[in-house]
Amino acid sequence: MLKFTIPVFLVFSLAASVFAEKTPERIISLGPVITEELYLLGQEDKIVGVTVYCQKPDDAKNKEKIGNVMEVNIEKIIDLKPDLVLATGLTKPEQINKLKSLGIRVLSFSIYKNKTFSQICEQFMELGEIVGNKEKAEQIVRKAKKKVKSIHNKTKNLSNPKILMQIGAKPLWIATKDSFLNDFIVLAGGENIGHSGRNGLYSREKVLEQNPDMILIITMGIVSDEEKEIWQKYNTLNAVKNNRIYIIDSYKVCSPTPESFAETLEEIAKLIHPELR
Repeated sequence: MLKFTIPVFLVFSLAASVFAEKTPERIISLGPVITEELYLLGQEDKIVGVTVYCQKPDDAKNKEKIGNVMEVNIEKIIDLKPDLVLATGLTKPEQINKLKSLGIRVLSFSIYKNKTFSQICEQFMELGEIVGNKEKAEQIVRKAKKKVKSIHNKTKNLSNPKILMQIGAKPLWIATKDSFLNDFIVLAGGENIGHSGRNGLYSREKVLEQNPDMILIITMGIVSDEEKEIWQKYNTLNAVKNNRIYIIDSYKVCSPTPESFAETLEEIAKLIHPELR
């Protein structure tokens, strides 16, 4: 009878692979959108720690806090004994490396580099597979894509007003064509006046030249109301003439899950096209 011997290093390699794919039971989330996505996937009971910015859904506020999205408490994380830490591109690399050196499994998601709705869905599907609920992730993505497609079908043959989406002030910063924020505008039936590239720096003079039909201000606290008042002084703008300056919750726009993206898109579509209300 032939006998085969598996090299020792291969045994350890296979064991490590099985361990790496093991469904996590104690999860720490270092990003608000990741936390919200874990809840969507029905993993809330496995979450043992989150950042102070993880405020949604409301139950997340009661989870143990381990720091913010950029600075975490390593000792506290160790005490919580996680078998998986989900980091973002804002998590400090040295802290990720420290956790890994302590034998803690850390996976990073570049959620803030997503450029399209499709990439948001892809990242969500990846998370679903990691936590062992791929089927639920697929179900949520299918439903979200169906709603997004339906909204786009309703708006694509309507008027195509020029939109300015402001996401920062002093200096003025707007949504460019190379971010998922552009999808909110285009899929809702608008034209983004922002330029291509990742740099959203803009001038009010340029805005006056572009003359947008609508201005969407993403909430920046009291600054949002101040910005709205500033824009209203430019009475040559179409957006001012037609009283079409709106303030939108930053959490809805800047940290979307596939589900919340579809819901927010519907809200924006109805602002751009009142006939859809």
